[in-house]
Amino acid sequence: MKCFILGIFLFCISPWLNAQNNSTHTRISVITCGPGNELYSLFGHTALRIIDSVNHTDVVYNWGGFTFDQPNFYLKFMRGKLLYYSSADAFPEFMYEYIYEHRSVYEQELKIDSASKQNIINAVNFNMQGNNRFYKYDFLLDNCTTRVKDIVLKNIQGDTIHNRIVPAGTTSRDLIHYYLDRGGQHWTKVGIDILLGGRVDQIVSNDEAMFMPEFFMKGLAIASDEGVYIARDATVLLKGENGDGSSGKYIPLIVLAIISVALFIVSKLNANWAKRLTSFADALLLYITGLIGLLLLFMWFATDHTVCKNNINLVWALPFNLPVAFCLIKKPSWLSNYFFIVAVITAVFIATWFWVPQQLNIALLPVVILLLNRYINLSNKYRKVI
Repeated sequence: MKCFILGIFLFCISPWLNAQNNSTHTRISVITCGPGNELYSLFGHTALRIIDSVNHTDVVYNWGGFTFDQPNFYLKFMRGKLLYYSSADAFPEFMYEYIYEHRSVYEQELKIDSASKQNIINAVNFNMQGNNRFYKYDFLLDNCTTRVKDIVLKNIQGDTIHNRIVPAGTTSRDLIHYYLDRGGQHWTKVGIDILLGGRVDQIVSNDEAMFMPEFFMKGLAIASDEGVYIARDATVLLKGENGDGSSGKYIPLIVLAIISVALFIVSKLNANWAKRLTSFADALLLYITGLIGLLLLFMWFATDHTVCKNNINLVWALPFNLPVAFCLIKKPSWLSNYFFIVAVITAVFIATWFWVPQQLNIALLPVVILLLNRYINLSNKYRKVI
């Protein structure tokens, strides 16, 4: 009878024993990859490495894959509806890309018990099955780094981070700027600041800051369970070329300021060539700002990109400027009133530039001041014509 009861007991706990045995010979670590030179790789990458010493496997799991073969690829990409997917690669194959691109790779081994290891393995396996592999990418909330972060921190016993990993008052835009400045992407920074709305200007918590690979690595380094760190110190697997391109961060401001001042000076000249150039510049400014405004409206209302909503840049990038640019030829009677109204709006906007609830790129300020000048002049010009 005792043997029968013992047999039943062993049968009931055998799945648990197998799970423990399966995880005791595994080593799980978080891989953080440094930024590359291209825009798509500028923010780095995060992956999960699982080594099984019994089965002699060394696999890296990623959540940053996408394929160009999807129907309507570019439309889905623009509208934020592109599906990303998880994938698995042998460690040497994973490292090949970073060796070729001279990018740094860091590893943080998790110091967790067998139960936590098995929880992570189960979560990874679930993410690798069927439709579970696919997810709709969100730059702030659901990306290759947050996927790894959630799998790790939600499946271990301790995930306490007492100290801040970013300075108090840091926003998502600040973290984006950190990468763009370091990568020397100063003109890209201007474009991104135009596209991104007020959502990225909210102050981030520790958890929210870890949507970026480097800051998840910092958070994981200080995460603890009852005072014991859950990850070992980061090991450098590959030392890349980490350039610092922050020295030219004011180039866009200087260039746009020079262009704006030059156009302002030309507009004050009485020569025929200056008048023709000024008329062309007026039409071009209206055309470009109108196109930008339509793009911002599209990104706000016609896409799933949460980071592009509530965009105050629409105050200066007016979509109405596009049709108005073509109306300069026929000179309808309402043009003077239109330019007077937008001049008032632009003047108020400039006066409140540093107080609006969205961080505006300072390089755009000379352009907006130029727009104000041209609106005033155009309002006076068409009032005389009428």
